[in-house]
Amino acid sequence: MIGIHVRQGEAVTPAPGASEHAARGKAARAGVPRSRHRGFEPAADRSDPVELLEAQAREQSRVPELVPIRYGRMLVSPFTFYRGAAAVMAADLAGSRDAGLRVQLCGDAHLSNFGVFAAPDRRLVFDLNDFDETLPGPFEWDLKRLVASFAVAGRDRGFDPAKRRVVNLAVTRGYREAMRQLAGMRTLDVWYSRIDVDDILRAARRRGSKREIRRLERDVAKMRAKDSIRAFSKLTRVVDGERRIRSDPPLITPIEQVPGGEDGGVIAELVRGSIARYRSTLPADRRQLVERFRYVHAARKVVGVGSVGTRAWIALMVGRNDRDPLFIQLKEAQASVLERYLGRSAYATHGQRVVEGQRLMQAASDIMLGWDRITGPDGIDRDFYIRQLWDQKGSAQVEVMGPVTLRRYADLCGQTLARAHARSGDAAEIAGYMGAGTALDRALADFAEAYADQNERDYAALQRAVKEGRVEASAGL
Repeated sequence: MIGIHVRQGEAVTPAPGASEHAARGKAARAGVPRSRHRGFEPAADRSDPVELLEAQAREQSRVPELVPIRYGRMLVSPFTFYRGAAAVMAADLAGSRDAGLRVQLCGDAHLSNFGVFAAPDRRLVFDLNDFDETLPGPFEWDLKRLVASFAVAGRDRGFDPAKRRVVNLAVTRGYREAMRQLAGMRTLDVWYSRIDVDDILRAARRRGSKREIRRLERDVAKMRAKDSIRAFSKLTRVVDGERRIRSDPPLITPIEQVPGGEDGGVIAELVRGSIARYRSTLPADRRQLVERFRYVHAARKVVGVGSVGTRAWIALMVGRNDRDPLFIQLKEAQASVLERYLGRSAYATHGQRVVEGQRLMQAASDIMLGWDRITGPDGIDRDFYIRQLWDQKGSAQVEVMGPVTLRRYADLCGQTLARAHARSGDAAEIAGYMGAGTALDRALADFAEAYADQNERDYAALQRAVKEGRVEASAGL
């Protein structure tokens, strides 16, 4: 195991009361046998996936001129479609049975929503890194979305069914074994546990090929260099003696060029006001830190795949001088795609929902993570969460992974998800339900392939919709 501080093969001593909790988890199999999770059959009244995506864009009032970019990115491959189709899978999962074991869900736990970033102690950690859909719910929902993402990615990489099955099995095995170890740990040890990139590097040097090691070391070096200094040099230029964010529409649009921004003045005031208010959601020491920076400029930025069309702003701030920059991102937080099926969030705003979910699930969160509600030029209130734009962030290059590397990454993601779930859920109950054998591993591997079939049908439906003119897609952005 990587990051869960129990040596591989070492016996786990049950924590006090863990055996009773494990017994309750095991008893849950009577209501929902682990084999019940095998396969996927679409409901007879299953909604048209394109209609679900269109409804999501309407209900969330996404920026109309950006929505075609979302569809263009989803059309690149069945894998990119999957990344943008969290709403579609949420509807499918809502029709499934679960064991009744609740955790804080990521809500969109596909393999590209795991990655590397700098913890407050500046060590690189591997963890979940996207919480737009976070909400409490059944642990199986996150796990199923994760396993299915590997099945879809394996097909994208051209792996045969036998190789894909090995990868798919590794996800649940990694989750199951990590959860069993977490169930035997003290509560504080669970909370403090994390997966350090240095541990991943050491494991890779022991068992990886020279090529894999070189690629990983190169990728980690790039991540370490990805910070506000790098963003400052890459994203800004001097205009009439003032630093300004570079224009690259429609992906990066300075506020002066955004329609309805009245030469940028209105949006600049909104961003300044939001930064001032959001500081109240930070601990006192972080508030003082942010107050040491002054606002300089802002731009609208297109981000991700599923998030395209939601409002996202980046703001350039500086401390003592231009060599002391800080980039922050203000990203719109809308209702989770899970709310329709699991109930409304307990928090007053969706920005707070995202932040509190992230703090609960991540081993270490961005020190500048907070939230705000902004009244836009159109008079509509919208929720945002705020964080650093780049803080030594990076993600795995799945598109170059062979079967062995993808299997190891699957195991790592499974471990990471288990650690995140154990912070809010009952690890002993979940471990008791899953058991020491491979019954659930095999069931979810079967589910993943069946759902990958459905994902390909849904991808084809979006292709037809674009061809028929039902929706517009922008390619190459």
